[in-house]
Amino acid sequence: MMQQMRENTKWIMLITALAFVALMVFEWGMDASGRSADAMTGGQLGTVNGEAITYGEFSQTYRQLYEQRQQQQSAPISRVENRQIEDQAWDQLVMDRLISQELERRGIAVTDAEIRSAAKFSPPPDFYQYEIFQTNGQFDLNKYHQFLASPAADNQLLLDLESYYRRMIPRSKLFQQVGAATVVTDGELWRLYRERNETASIRYVALDPRQLVAESEVTVGDRDIATYYSEHREDFERPARAEVQLVSIDKTPTAADTAAALERAREVRAEATGAEGAFAEVATRESADEASAAAGGSLGTIRRGQTVAPFEEAVWSARIGQVTEPVLTAFGYHLIRVDAREDESAEVAHILIPIQRTIESEDSMLARVDSLEALVERMSLQSAADELGMRVRTTELNPLLPTLPGVGPVDEGVDWVFEEGAPAGDVSPVFENEQRYYVMELVEREEARPLTLEEASPTIRSILVARQQRERTRDLGRQVIDRLKTGASLEQAAAQANVPVRAAGPFTRVEFVPGVGSQNAAVGAAFGLDVGETSGLLETPQGFYVVQVTARTGADRAAWEAQLDQQRRQVLSALQNQRLNQFLEALKEEAQVVDQRDQVLQPASAST
Repeated sequence: MMQQMRENTKWIMLITALAFVALMVFEWGMDASGRSADAMTGGQLGTVNGEAITYGEFSQTYRQLYEQRQQQQSAPISRVENRQIEDQAWDQLVMDRLISQELERRGIAVTDAEIRSAAKFSPPPDFYQYEIFQTNGQFDLNKYHQFLASPAADNQLLLDLESYYRRMIPRSKLFQQVGAATVVTDGELWRLYRERNETASIRYVALDPRQLVAESEVTVGDRDIATYYSEHREDFERPARAEVQLVSIDKTPTAADTAAALERAREVRAEATGAEGAFAEVATRESADEASAAAGGSLGTIRRGQTVAPFEEAVWSARIGQVTEPVLTAFGYHLIRVDAREDESAEVAHILIPIQRTIESEDSMLARVDSLEALVERMSLQSAADELGMRVRTTELNPLLPTLPGVGPVDEGVDWVFEEGAPAGDVSPVFENEQRYYVMELVEREEARPLTLEEASPTIRSILVARQQRERTRDLGRQVIDRLKTGASLEQAAAQANVPVRAAGPFTRVEFVPGVGSQNAAVGAAFGLDVGETSGLLETPQGFYVVQVTARTGADRAAWEAQLDQQRRQVLSALQNQRLNQFLEALKEEAQVVDQRDQVLQPASAST
């Protein structure tokens, strides 16, 4: 227990100030980097305002991020992800340097008294989860104090805690200083409240250019297309593309694996229906649902509509207290026991047996992968596939969309083709994603280039057609407005354009309104006009509107005042986080950062 606590405390100490605000949380990545330093482990990878970042600290930060990511995903970490985590580790260290430098510039420090007070009354976040500090599942400050005063709190742990607070308290002071100038007035809070609580209802006429003006009614000449192409040539570029041949091996369980999982579920059911308490014991040991397994399989109370259809059907048809036969869902086979049930809720426990490859099935698949890998080292992909009885497909790769139907993400393959510049006829190593192993042979590759006039013409024609459709629809809308000015009703004016009058509402300023859209001129008019008033011609990205307000309900000021304090805290917190983000971005923009990773870090093979 003490070792676990110490390890967690050390991890907390490695987290930079970025962990204090949600907008600074990284998405971790990776597997072993496959890169080595040209220098000793203390070698310099770069500088931040003249202050060095060493290879040793970069490697330590990288490893922390890598291990965390590996724990969060079952799929192997790809080379593309590997480069991402190197960038994330670098960015984290750069920001840590910038914050430390800003602390020094502002003279922000921490006193021993502040450390003692924080250690006594503000334990590190992870400590709240330790059972030894809890009473009835809740953190007990007295138990924490008793622990700090006991021999169990060895010197190393106390030193770790001191180091943690010595690092974090100054950062907290900095963030408080940055956010201290943030203010929000009652007027602004009332405006925000009204946006979410005031409602309007409208009648409206919608003029959709694509429906009112047929393409056949629009003429676009070759000279028009050529002129547009000349004026917007930089907008037309063909992205890089490649044609590849591909063979893939499915990693998902086979029909035999599914049958094996069903048989295993039946065996577990027989064991779980034995003596009293057997279900909970078996669930704890066997269930793949770790959260419920820790509670003896209990899911607590569930309500209708909360679970997938097969599971729900079993819950509301099972006999109370008895274990069902295996129930198949996308998660695997469930053994379900309903302990109590009402019309809309039920007390449920379950054991989940996942469908996964058996050892024999896994070995057979990997043997096939090994055979493919060995064959493509000495022959073409087609020849290797023929020898193994596998199908070769030809497909196109786009570096902007690194995924293929039936294969899934192919980031590593895209990187091999476009970043590493594989020559035509070359065969890739075996790559894998969560669903499949795959191998590619490059047929041809085209680099990104400007589109010719002929290639760009269909797109330009569509743009010019849409432009004319919009202009003609605008003219039609003006005719509708002219009819309204002569005293015609909205229905009579709409008949001018042969379109119906529709209704919408009630809705708020921030909602998406079907048929109208969101936060556009039409929605604005619904709250800007008086009830009964009709707008002029309103233009939105979707088309044109004429809006007549039929009802509006104002926000309840008394209700607003009742929740004002809570709203102020929430808005201030959001604004302070936004201000902090802007402050950190400004630090980065003004900093002199020298990144020498490309010169110092090399592929391991290159350093031997």
